[in-house]
Order: sequence, then structure tokens, then C-alpha cells
Amino acid sequence: MTENKLSKSEFMRKNKIISLTADIFIYDDKYNFILIKRSAGEYKDYWALPGGFVEYGETVENAAIREAKEETNINIELKDLVNVYSNPDRDSRGHIVTVAYTAKGNFNTKKADSDAKDIGVFSQDEIKNMKIAFDHEKIINDCLNKIREK
Repeated sequence: MTENKLSKSEFMRKNKIISLTADIFIYDDKYNFILIKRSAGEYKDYWALPGGFVEYGETVENAAIREAKEETNINIELKDLVNVYSNPDRDSRGHIVTVAYTAKGNFNTKKADSDAKDIGVFSQDEIKNMKIAFDHEKIINDCLNKIREK
């Protein structure tokens, strides 16, 4: 297989490239939050935070705003940086580092879009028995702890 025929994840592993993503915890005043159902990949049909890859030349903050809009149709206002998640084994596609933010937005405009198969509003109790992608359950709990501190 030639280099230009490698999948993105194969290329990243072969060339030891670290990728950067932004994940967004969009919440309301009752601590409900938005999750999207993934439509493809290893975690197809799992629920996940909206988010995605930072594009070359783009700030992480702008990537978070763009990805939220692309996947949920919600215009968001970033509130807080929660954490950076950098465990090399957190994503089977390769070494992917994510920067997680909390954000506010109008839930009434939500619509599954882009690579989202479905969209929903959930509480912390509801996700305990759901299939959650990647390490997003940990990120969700960290986000809830962050907003409850305020």
C-alpha cells in the first residue's frame, strides 16, 4: 500500500502524527446537555459530545464554534476551557488530543447535521446506561463538575 492510499488513521500512526480536536459541552441552566449520535466509524451509533478536528490555520476556539454549528446547528458561546485530554490510547484512530470547552447555546435550534445521525438533550443520570463514544463520559463528568463549581 502506498503512502497516499493510507487511511487518515493509518497515516497518523505510521508517521507518528498527533492530531488536535475540540469537544464542546453545550448545556442549559438545568445542567442538561447536547449529545450527538455518530453516523460512522468505530463508534457508529454511539453518543458523543459535538466536536471534531482542528483545521490547519484555525484556532482551537474557532474549531469548537465551527464544529458545534456543523454538528448541532447551534450557535454557541464558549464559556470555559475544561481540560486537555492527551492520553495516547484515548482514541483508536491514533494519538488524538482534545481540548474540551463548556458552551451555551439555544437548544431550540438543535438539528443533527454533518456526521451526526441524531441529536438529543440529556442529563447526567440518563447517560449511565448509554453507549458513549471515546472517553466522553469522563469529559462530560469533568464539564459538569466545572460548571457546578461556579
